[in-house]
This record gives sequence, C-alpha cells and structure tokens, in this order.
Amino acid sequence: MRANLQTCNRPDHHWLPYLLLVLTVLFWSGNFVLGRGIRDVIPPVSLNYWRWVGALIIILPFGAPRIRRQAALFKKHWLLPALLSIPSITIFNTCIYTALQTATAMNTVLLNAMTPVFIALLAGLIFGERMRPRQIVGVMISFIGLVFIITRGNPRILLRLQFSSGDPWTLAAGLSWALYSVLLRRRPPEMDPIAFLTLLIAFGVASLTPVYVWEISTVGGFALSATSLASLVYVCVFPSVLAYIFWNRGVAAIGPNRAGIFFHLMPVFSILLAAVFLDERLQAFHLLGMALIFTGIGLTTWPQGNAAPRKETKR
Repeated sequence: MRANLQTCNRPDHHWLPYLLLVLTVLFWSGNFVLGRGIRDVIPPVSLNYWRWVGALIIILPFGAPRIRRQAALFKKHWLLPALLSIPSITIFNTCIYTALQTATAMNTVLLNAMTPVFIALLAGLIFGERMRPRQIVGVMISFIGLVFIITRGNPRILLRLQFSSGDPWTLAAGLSWALYSVLLRRRPPEMDPIAFLTLLIAFGVASLTPVYVWEISTVGGFALSATSLASLVYVCVFPSVLAYIFWNRGVAAIGPNRAGIFFHLMPVFSILLAAVFLDERLQAFHLLGMALIFTGIGLTTWPQGNAAPRKETKR
C-alpha cells in the first residue's frame, strides 16, 4: 500500500493526488448520508468512538512494524500526531455527527463548503501562504455551482434558510479540519504515512474515551443490530482508514489550499449516488451546477504553466 501511495509525488503520476482526493470526498459523502440516516440508531460520540476503535484495529498490524522501524523519529516527533489527533479525530468527527442530529442536509452542505475558505485563511495566518487570483476565482465559481445545485437553480431559496442548533457544530467541524489540513505540513517527509496515521488514530481514541464514557452515562449506548454493525464497518474502513490515508497523501502532494476545493464535490456525489441507487432523475440545474464545480476545481488545481504540482507541505 505504501509503495503505491508514494508514487503520487512522482512527475509521471501527478494525477494520482487528485484521484485520491476525489475518492476521499466520495467516502465522506457516504459518511454524511449514513450519519444522518442512523442518527436515531447510534449516538454521535458512540459512532465516532467505535469508528476509530475499529479503524485502529484495522490499521495497527500495518502501522505497528513501521512505528518500530522509525522509533527514534517518532520519539522525537510524538507530539505532532498527538496534537493533530484533536482537531481531526476528536473534534471534527464528533462535531459532524452531532450536527447531523438536528441540522438539515442543505445547511450542512452549505456550511461545510466553507472549509476551503477556512483552509486558505489559516494557511495565510500561520504560514503566510496566499492563494493565487486564479485559485480564488476557481473557489468562487465552484461555490456558485454548489449553491446552484442545493437551491435547485433558484438561489432565492437561500433567503428562506433557517439555522438550527446543529449549524455551529458544522462550522466548528470545518474550522478544526482546516487547522488539521494546514498543520499537516509539519509532518517530516521521511515519516512513514501509515505509521503516522496509526499514532494519530491511537491518540484520537485516547482523547475520545472520556467523552464516550460521559455520553454512555448520560445518553446511553446503542443496540447491536445488522444496521448498526454494517454502519460501523463502513465508517471504520472507508471514511476513516482509506479516506485519511488518501487525504494526507493528497495534501502532501498539492497543498491544503488546492486540496480544500474538493469539498465542493460532496453534493455532486450525493446526486450521482441518488441517481444510481434511488433512481432519481438528473435535471438541468444538476448538470449546470456540476459543470461550475468542475470548472472551479480545474482553475484552482491546474498547475502553473507545464509544471507538475508543487510539494507544498514538505518543508
């Protein structure tokens, strides 16, 4: 797995980071839909806790030997995965699952679309990184396409939006993920990505444990059933282990600003999944919105001239 993912930094595989980011958003789109669908089956913290316990069980056989091989390096830099586990594992996912308890799908997608903006702001504040004018235009075009899809071609619907108690949780999730994405550049380039993710998850489970105990004592647990078990299997494998590996590699290859725009693909995947599995019909406003989103992503991510994507995070 490691050898295949490492090829994304080679010039002849410059397309691979974008594929990894697309797959990441696809997995997260399924996670959003599932989290909303089982909100009455599994409490939010319990879902997040067992998601990462399962992910740790899956990745530990691969990560533990790599951690041992780089023991000296991780002994020196152990604080980095410990700190990054808080915004990525603990805060982001708990906030998303909590938001999905009460927030509407429209509000959640719209507010989550602010994540690329948060990434750009934090990259500028922390590292002095600025988006190019073309990237700013690309983000704006993509956001317009996203709004066009959500409002079904009638932007005046936005005037009738009502905010819920779940919306601040969505904003908190976006800010925490932006912080994680920007600070990923602090990971030493020689640090094994699977080993790093293993420690990230382990620290995240540790910090989630007291919150999980609190939820069990106040809200209660959940019943094991075919629905709950199948949901946990999905969230453990796809939006957790695979998505985090893919996101980390994508950000390492093209940088957080350009990676953040891929968040706007979530409604696109939701529409396509509904068309395939729910037999819903694609309409003109869907296609126009998708065209705007892909245009914006193209403007934001296309390298300057004929150069390959910069390794922005490996400094």
